[in-house]
Amino acid sequence: MIAPVREGSRTLVKICGLSTAEAALAAAECGADLIGLVFAESRRRVTAEQASAIAERLAAHPDVVLTGVFVDPGMADLERIVPEARLEAVQLHGEEPPEFLLDIKRRMPGVKIIKAFSADGEPSHLRETGHGSASRGAAAERLLPYAGIADAFLVDSARGGTGKRFAWEIIPDYMAAAAAAGVPLFVAGGLDPGNVADLVGRYGPDGVDVSSGVETDGIKDVAKIAAFIERVRTIDQQRA
Repeated sequence: MIAPVREGSRTLVKICGLSTAEAALAAAECGADLIGLVFAESRRRVTAEQASAIAERLAAHPDVVLTGVFVDPGMADLERIVPEARLEAVQLHGEEPPEFLLDIKRRMPGVKIIKAFSADGEPSHLRETGHGSASRGAAAERLLPYAGIADAFLVDSARGGTGKRFAWEIIPDYMAAAAAAGVPLFVAGGLDPGNVADLVGRYGPDGVDVSSGVETDGIKDVAKIAAFIERVRTIDQQRA
């Protein structure tokens, strides 16, 4: 399960970069929909063994989708890590072509795929102006080759975990492209409890994704996770 494409539906919340069972369980108890574990190069990187221990603790929250974050992984690594870590979804932040995603679907039926795109990959004039038919076309050109393959899209400021925000004005173009593909769009990059309500209220993406924005001194902060989720839910209630 990931989610339906909008129109009044509840905003999905993904808390990413968790590295302990205690933090993952706290995020689930705060109401997170997806938990992200990083397997790419990062200070937040976990092993498949650590991920399996986290999955065991999350058994009491079967609706929470345990997601592995990868950058240009090899198929052999995925085939080893996904079952050992008990991942229900993979989030791909590299240059993975549609054919690679199709191969995942063939080899690992039932595993959901979130394909991430860097807003920094937009041509510079589109990042600056944000809108218009050129930007809409650029978003569609990037996303639509993955239509019918990816189960969700994510737009981020970089390859994830940088804590940097991109120009939000391009979000509607990515939302439109994702809707045309019939899958939800997550937004990440520089989100925190202080700005997430503004983003959700203004643009209404299908989901939001946060990592460094809910940390204190590089450690996941349960109070910040709770505040982040509560502010998203408040906007959801106001829109209902």
